[in-house]
Amino acid sequence: MNTLRLSTLYSAIIIALSTAMPSYADEAAPNENVDEKIEKIEIKGSYIAGYNASTASGASKLELPISDIPQSVSVITSAQMSDFQLTNINTVLDTATGVNVERIETDRTYYTARGFDITNFQIDGIGLPLSSGSNHSDEDTAIYDRVEVIRGANGLMTGVGNPSATVNFIRKRPTADNQFNINASYGSFDNARLELDGTVNLGEKVAARAVAVKQVQDSYLDRYQQDKNVLYAMLEAQLSDNTTLSLSHAYIKNDTDGGLWGALPLYYTDGSATNYDRSTSTSANWSSWLVEKHNTVVELSHYFNDDWHLRATYSHKSTDEDTQLFYVYGTPDKTTELGLTGYGSEYDATESSDLADVYVKGDINLFGREHQLVFGLNYSTSDKQEHSLYDYTTGNGFPAMPDLNTWEGNTPYPTFADSPLGSDVNSTQKAAYFTGRFNLFEDMHLITGGRFNQWEAKGESYGESRDTDAQDFIPYLGLVYRFMPELVAYASYTETFLAQIKRDINNQLIDPVTGESREVGLKSELFDGKLIASLAYFDVEQVNLAVPLNSNPDNTIFIAGDGINSKGYELDIAGEVYPGLQVSLGYTDFNINGRDDVAKLVKEYTPSKLFKLSAVYEFEQLEGLSFGVNMRWQDDISRTQDDVVADGFANAGDPIITKQDAYAIVDLMARYAFTDNVSLTVNANNITDEKYLNSLYWAQGFYGAPANYSATVSWKM
Repeated sequence: MNTLRLSTLYSAIIIALSTAMPSYADEAAPNENVDEKIEKIEIKGSYIAGYNASTASGASKLELPISDIPQSVSVITSAQMSDFQLTNINTVLDTATGVNVERIETDRTYYTARGFDITNFQIDGIGLPLSSGSNHSDEDTAIYDRVEVIRGANGLMTGVGNPSATVNFIRKRPTADNQFNINASYGSFDNARLELDGTVNLGEKVAARAVAVKQVQDSYLDRYQQDKNVLYAMLEAQLSDNTTLSLSHAYIKNDTDGGLWGALPLYYTDGSATNYDRSTSTSANWSSWLVEKHNTVVELSHYFNDDWHLRATYSHKSTDEDTQLFYVYGTPDKTTELGLTGYGSEYDATESSDLADVYVKGDINLFGREHQLVFGLNYSTSDKQEHSLYDYTTGNGFPAMPDLNTWEGNTPYPTFADSPLGSDVNSTQKAAYFTGRFNLFEDMHLITGGRFNQWEAKGESYGESRDTDAQDFIPYLGLVYRFMPELVAYASYTETFLAQIKRDINNQLIDPVTGESREVGLKSELFDGKLIASLAYFDVEQVNLAVPLNSNPDNTIFIAGDGINSKGYELDIAGEVYPGLQVSLGYTDFNINGRDDVAKLVKEYTPSKLFKLSAVYEFEQLEGLSFGVNMRWQDDISRTQDDVVADGFANAGDPIITKQDAYAIVDLMARYAFTDNVSLTVNANNITDEKYLNSLYWAQGFYGAPANYSATVSWKM
């Protein structure tokens, strides 16, 4: 297929045309006197029609219009998730501007933005960084109303982590009216899914909402099967005219057989690339990965008066993993396909965390103008234990592998009783934060604040000490100026920090890595607020990274040095561009620099250009009929492998470079609403049947899914 090429000029033309488009009707500024229009009442539930969410709370505790947030923000709405059956976190983030989903295995995924790993995932604004840096199992989106992605550092809300992005999941809440929705779908690879979602009002003061999901499916990958169960319930009670209390619990059980641990070898001993069938898998026929997650949340909301509001949240999360995994390593011979070795392991993990967050926000009047303030405290703890077992004695733990092209997963089940290894790590975070949004003068707002974070970790992980502690004040500064009724300019600076376990020549811990994020941009609201377009330039750098001073593996000494620096721009458009046409469009173009030993590899496997497009058109002439397209494109990537071409070949000793050419994945959808309550949606994914490697984040990889199809019947009561 022809490679899609997007230039800087083309992106600039899009934003210019969007800004120049006329309004649907009135030319009044969509956010004129917005502070005066906000009513201080509690509203049950919300529904965002279309692809423009208008507001977001993940960048601060202020529920601000996206145009008034001095950072790049994208929101994947429930409408977009429904249109393209984005039922898990990976498919949702595939559509998010600037986000790259690194599918390294079937049940473990990393995410990156602007060249840095995304580790901050929050639910309604609270959360801890992923302890392993990756997401395990298939996180379902049925319980969420929308997903906010705030790119760059997000010091006010997270503090700890990378200057990449923060993903904030906004949960579904009881709606004002009783309702019940059923979605039943069936598709390729026997993918069957049933989703129930209902709200019942138990009187004037109490309402409940519940969601249940059952999904079973095979896969294009040999031996891979999935059985997923999701249960979620929220009870919300209005204790008084000013006070609301809610209690919720979410349960996810994801049970898979034949999942990948590691992936396919990408090159032969002569340095040439392997080219397996897309269905080829390195999993044994006894491989399994079971993950169970619980999350209980208690939330209290109280209005002291029309101006001041308190919100207190407590969350308890737990995760249990039980796995039997099979890894394949080595470099095969191109002629015989032999030379690989299997590697079995039993891995179990438990993790629990407690998070408490309380803040007050309100309005004050100073110098004849109204301003907004937020003050908050945050406390969280996390405990994680891991346990790994191997088989070094029976001969089944490390079998010689046959040709993967013909292997059917048949290998004896090891006796997992040897070399117990694992980890036991406890971490604690304490934070105090404040935010002020000051109305400096007409159409000029200053958002400033900071977060004081204390981070401490104790324990050991696979023989390495994880003891560390650090504290830091993280500033935030943003300026927003509405110099035209529908056009806003902004600039912002913020940071994150990450404690390190490496030590210097005096055996002292290296100070935390600091991520600094600078951003300037334009945001434009069009069509009476139905469409928002933004163009941003960012400069993100990582400083004080621990880098080795010597090469002694028994006593490596580290010093603080520069890490990765990325600069680039992003274009984001979301909303209704024409009556009946909903669009979400994002384009990212950036460059990674920094220390060669740090930045070179990341620059190779990270696509420097990303294009995302979702569009759905509802035909006015044919009532009830909609068509849509969802696509993503990325630039070519590569990876310089640690191995070199083996002896005996003419090019012996040459570096081995794995390449993935630029590619686009195109999905289509069609929906027909038979009545206001019953509809049928048909989805076709990867319609060009593109064959591509999911990721080069690791030295191994596996192929994405071929063309596949599904049909979904929806019934609303």
